[in-house]
Amino acid sequence: MAKKVAAGAARQDVETLLEQLGLHIDPELLVLALTHRSFAHEAGGIPTNERLEFLGDTVLGLVVTERLYRGHADTAEGDLARMRAATVSQRALATVARDLGLGDYVLLGRGELVTGGRDKDSILSDTVEAIIGAAYLCNGLEPTRAMIERLVARLMDQAASLGAGLDWKTSLQELVAERSLPAPSYEVTGTGPDHARTFHATVLVGEQAYGEGTGPAKKIAEQQAAEAAYQRLLAQAPSDESGA
Repeated sequence: MAKKVAAGAARQDVETLLEQLGLHIDPELLVLALTHRSFAHEAGGIPTNERLEFLGDTVLGLVVTERLYRGHADTAEGDLARMRAATVSQRALATVARDLGLGDYVLLGRGELVTGGRDKDSILSDTVEAIIGAAYLCNGLEPTRAMIERLVARLMDQAASLGAGLDWKTSLQELVAERSLPAPSYEVTGTGPDHARTFHATVLVGEQAYGEGTGPAKKIAEQQAAEAAYQRLLAQAPSDESGA
């Protein structure tokens, strides 16, 4: 087994990472799974981890969906879908990556390195999916299933108790419908360069702003804004809303 992944990785003791995963991954495939497009571009256009990410996303979705289906026999389809979304979300997978120390192994270009790429949710979550894809190719479904369930078990348990927090945008939409209010709409702006963009979202109910959110991705900013609006709306008596 190779002791190094490639020049430019902050950590090269990949055995430590593989021990945490509990599966063997071919050294060349592991390097590919850790190769972010920024590094590939600077290295002259070598392959990136994006195809493995695509595969891993599908395998992850299958494993989590089946686990939730079998483990929550009395849960409605809509709630199962929200639980799955919470488990495989960018934020959730970034948590898995941080537990593994995965950011230290990712091969990044100079631009990403100087802007904190090793701790960006988007890069971390994509790399988790790429690792899953590589594990699947090397080991097949059942060993990879066991690895995935071990990595995300805590997230699935948390998702089962999140309630409205499974999907703040959907929860907000349901709450305003219950109170015969206009459907929420979102205004989103982005600032900064493409590799370090920050998004700011404002959610409107009718013409009034009810919540704001900020994040490195549009979806994250919208979810934060929806959460703020949901909590504000929930704290108001229905008779107060028209004049809030």
